[in-house]
Amino acid sequence: MDPVEERPISREEYIQKVLIAYRQTPGTAGTIRQPDRLLAAQLQDRGVPLAAVENAFVLAAARRIFRAPGSPPLGTIRSLAYFSAVIEEVLELRVKPEYFQYLRDRIRRFIQTGR
Repeated sequence: MDPVEERPISREEYIQKVLIAYRQTPGTAGTIRQPDRLLAAQLQDRGVPLAAVENAFVLAAARRIFRAPGSPPLGTIRSLAYFSAVIEEVLELRVKPEYFQYLRDRIRRFIQTGR
């Protein structure tokens, strides 16, 4: 992933943005638990860019939505920890931000039209 310059935000704002993005990610239960808050704080402590976390949510959601036809249904995501491995993967990826925007657009179209 290309480094993206983000304006500095407070620890609390970072945590809130992570948790809001998590709750809005398709496939999640939409509830926040204390372990989710702690993980968001740990990500901030590590200096993980907010864009990387948000991109990981998009990548994981796309993988879940655009699976092979006839695949068994997946359960609801109930923890931010589900995304930990994908966050690490995104940190190592070398793709342009446009790829994640493409996935966002595909997910949005899928939600709107069901295809």
